[in-house]
Amino acid sequence: MDETIDVVVVRVFTNESGRNGNELGIVLSSEATAAREQEIATALGFSETVFVDAVDEPGRTASIRIFTPAKELPFAGHPSVGTAWWLADRRTPVDVLRETAGDVEVAVDDDTAWITARPEWTPEFAWLALETPEDVEALDPFAFTTGQTYAYAWIDEEAGSIRARMFAPAMGIVEDEATGAAAVALTARLGRPLSILQGEGSDIATEPLGDGRIRVGGSVVYDRTIEASL
Repeated sequence: MDETIDVVVVRVFTNESGRNGNELGIVLSSEATAAREQEIATALGFSETVFVDAVDEPGRTASIRIFTPAKELPFAGHPSVGTAWWLADRRTPVDVLRETAGDVEVAVDDDTAWITARPEWTPEFAWLALETPEDVEALDPFAFTTGQTYAYAWIDEEAGSIRARMFAPAMGIVEDEATGAAAVALTARLGRPLSILQGEGSDIATEPLGDGRIRVGGSVVYDRTIEASL
């Protein structure tokens, strides 16, 4: 008989009305998922799926692994933010997510979650700086066939407001709705706090810290739970 697993789906970096945001699949690691993580993530098709190990006490840490449909990532922003919020929402909050790249500090306040990460943990992005938000919105996702390209333009440079889109065929993602890792890297690149409007209307906030790390966060909402057959 086929086994089934529950996959919790949350949306990360929603706008102030709780709309948009990037879907994240969250799976509790088990014997059923062991050594099948990439297969499961590919079948689910979310831009990222997280596999969560048990929460450790008293240090309040959880180890996670992150998979796109095509590969495992040592760190990713929207899965880290979404997992931090979900753990707090189920009353098993943590202070640290242990990821392959390193320990990610987290904080959750109601519907908003924050993580602190290092820019060197992020993938290599091709930066496409454009003149206007309309130029960003006019891009054809299928014109990008390799790598990870992050396109952006200032909405209001003085206010640090940016319009962005991200295309990642190398990760098996035609277009990512909201990309926390790219927000971390861009904040380090520009050296200032940012308010990023990405994709269809997802909101990402960032803040550079004095030690070179970047704080990134946004709102998260529960969307649904699905039962997946293995």
